[in-house]
Amino acid sequence: MIDSHCHLDCIDVSQREGGIQSVLDLAHHHGVDRMLCISITLANDAPRRLAKAYDPVWATVGIHPCHAHEEPGVTVETLLELAQADSVIALGETGLDGYHDPVTDVQRESFIAHLEAGKRADLPIVVHTRDARDETIDLIKAHGSTEVAGVLHCFTESWEMAERAIDLGYYISMSGIVSFPKATNVHEVCQKIPTDRLLIETDAPWLAPVPYRGKTNEPAFVSHVAEAVATLRGTTPEAIAEQTTENFYRLFRAAQS
Repeated sequence: MIDSHCHLDCIDVSQREGGIQSVLDLAHHHGVDRMLCISITLANDAPRRLAKAYDPVWATVGIHPCHAHEEPGVTVETLLELAQADSVIALGETGLDGYHDPVTDVQRESFIAHLEAGKRADLPIVVHTRDARDETIDLIKAHGSTEVAGVLHCFTESWEMAERAIDLGYYISMSGIVSFPKATNVHEVCQKIPTDRLLIETDAPWLAPVPYRGKTNEPAFVSHVAEAVATLRGTTPEAIAEQTTENFYRLFRAAQS
């Protein structure tokens, strides 16, 4: 099983014997053998360092939209240069976030740079989108690759948006939110995603699934995401683990090398 989106560098391991290795060991115990550690700023190279140090870990390079103002004016060339690091298999997370404040031009420019870099490097894009449905899709259509798409991670928007993204080649990732009883819109999307476009993630250390809701999340708990997805889709956790692993390697082709 693969956790397609986590932030290992944000998990507090100061009180855990073994540090990050203890996180990887617990994940392995729960059948989670690989994980993608996501970048939220270029200045923080921890995801790349972790991927270099630990075999189960891959990394991305990117700027979260809520941090875009901290690193304005990012260029395609900068992203391409950083993406050459070992174990980097995607760009992001990037995108648009209009939840707390309106989407800014800095967010738009950063998102476009990531999309253009992905197109040049043949790397998929990990997209964060919140309260910016139409504009997210419009920018993907205008600037994204038609050969290598990406994933809308921790998806909480409408099925209509998911369907439009799928039509553009994108995958949809379910997080621990899918296990929350009141997340009915996420349940609907989960049930409708085509089998070959489904991914699962933790977004650790946040959004721990039931039965760990409210606690620190970690990659091991993606097994509970698989269970919730399986229940909604009328299948088994084992089938979800197998299918989402196959889907991961199809999207993140660099992970196969």
